[in-house]
Amino acid sequence: MTTSTAEATTPTSTAMPDIGLLILRIGLGAAMLQAGLLKASDFSTTVGFMETGGWQPATFAALMVTVTELLGGIGLLFGVLTPLAAGAVIAAMLDAWAVNVSADTVWANPFNAPFLIALGAVTLLFTGAGALSVDTRLFGRTAWSFKITVGLLLVAFIAAVATWILLNGTNPIHFSAPTS
Repeated sequence: MTTSTAEATTPTSTAMPDIGLLILRIGLGAAMLQAGLLKASDFSTTVGFMETGGWQPATFAALMVTVTELLGGIGLLFGVLTPLAAGAVIAAMLDAWAVNVSADTVWANPFNAPFLIALGAVTLLFTGAGALSVDTRLFGRTAWSFKITVGLLLVAFIAAVATWILLNGTNPIHFSAPTS
């Protein structure tokens, strides 16, 4: 049996994992914020993309993705309400991932940017924002309970599937290439 001699950390000390979580939050948050700002700055093109992709009503779908990316990005960037921000990003990126893979077999290009961003958001959902976050400063917590975390992950998946089915009307997962 081995024993650990790890140092105890307090909310006022900065540990290496907290710096790693800060870096992850900055990267994911900045990517989401940039995506949302691009959509907001040329909203008519975003609406056109949604319409071309079969999303109805296209303006509502474009507004949903734009607001989700903006608020989710800000939440992750600053580590504020991180579980909610991560859940929103997970749902948005699952649908973005589905857009990328829905024209082919599901395994044709599975590890694209939306997939990796969603994976990073799942990581933050389970680890929490870390000590260098608004969550820690305001609420005194770096992570949420396991039940809340798993519940939010399920809500994110359900939101992604419901959004896709209700606003796109198709099944995004194919085990063979769809016929035109």
